Order: sequence, then C-alpha cells, then structure tokens
Amino acid sequence: MATKILYSTSSTATGGRDGRARTADGSFEVTLGTPKELGGNGQGNNPEQLFASGYAACFLGAMKFAASQGQHAKVPADATVTATVGIGPRADKGFGLAVALEISLPGVDRAAAEALVAEADTICPYSHAVRGNIEVKLSVA
Repeated sequence: MATKILYSTSSTATGGRDGRARTADGSFEVTLGTPKELGGNGQGNNPEQLFASGYAACFLGAMKFAASQGQHAKVPADATVTATVGIGPRADKGFGLAVALEISLPGVDRAAAEALVAEADTICPYSHAVRGNIEVKLSVA
C-alpha cells in the first residue's frame, strides 16, 4: 500500500545504545544510555523511552484527528496516553518489544472513550507499523 509522504525527518545515531542521536535539523539531540536492567549504567535515554514517547504522542494525536471527523467524542484538554514499552529476549532469537497504551479521557463515558480509542488505533501510524509484529495492549482508564 503506497503512502503519500507529507513530512519526512531523519536522525543519526552514533555509539549505539551508549552514544548520541541527533536530528538532521539539529532541533533534537539526546545522549543515549543502556538501562541498568540490560547491563548499562542507566544514564541517558534509551530507544524504548523514545519509542514510548513517540507512540504516546502520536496516539493522542490520532484520537484528536478521529474526534475532529465528527463521529466521536471530543478529546478533553487533560487527556493523556501513557505508553509502556518493554524489551526482552525472544524465544527464537534476538530481542522483542511489547507495548501497553493506557488512555485517560476524563469526562468521556467509557463506551465513547473505547470507540474513540478503537478508531485511533486504526489511524495512528505507530499502530500501523507495529500491528502483527509487537503485542500492543490498549486500556481505557
């Protein structure tokens, strides 16, 4: 399926999990560090934190887009999406990820919130990218 690209960005990493990453335009730069649980010193940010932040922000944006189409509840200003990303060894080879998205939509009744979340899951490009590859659990708080 072809995608009409409207925006593109790039980031370059050096040093792997214990290095640095910087966007081409210089607007974002981060020191990377392996988590203690994976044998590092825990100093700096890691790819899982960056992925969790991106997925949470994107999913909230997808909910706002879905709501703007007029068929779902409005997303309240204090809505939140918390993405928890886990990493660990796979049974076959290498490492795998698991994601849990916890969505809070204060003042929106549960059925309407669940419908909005389900629609956002069909819109969010992160959800599209991981579907069938990473276990993702969605929950409405």
